[in-house]
Order: sequence, then C-alpha cells, then structure tokens
Amino acid sequence: MQGVGFRWSVRHAATGFDLTGWVRNLADGRVELQITGEEEEVHAFLDRIAQGELHSLIRKQTENKLDGPVTARGFEIRHD
Repeated sequence: MQGVGFRWSVRHAATGFDLTGWVRNLADGRVELQITGEEEEVHAFLDRIAQGELHSLIRKQTENKLDGPVTARGFEIRHD
C-alpha cells in the first residue's frame, strides 16, 4: 500500500545499513523494494521496517531472492 511518505520513510530506515537498493511505487498501488547486501544486514533492515511505524502500513509482504545484485547507488527512491 502506498502511504504518504512511505518511500521516504523506507529510505530513511536504510540509513546506517550497508545496503544497496531502491524503493518505488507500482501502478497497482503496491510498493516494490529491492535491496542487496550481506544477509544479516538485509534481515536487520527488514526487521527495522517490520518493528517500526511503517509496519502498520503494510498489508501483505512477499520476499523473493534476486538472481543478481541490485543496480543502484546507495539506497534511492525510484520514480519509474
């Protein structure tokens, strides 16, 4: 679900983690997040989202392992 400031809040939550990735809104109202990093860092970041204020905005979450690394510079909000 897209909430006001959701993508910005996800980007802010990524601060301090050694991750590369991005977050963007999809046309159907969902939000897509792709991240690359050490497995422990990825899980810690996802835990921060799950335990923080963003959790109440998430109705359903699915996770898929990516075949290759995410192409991004740091962690960014995409508008494509």
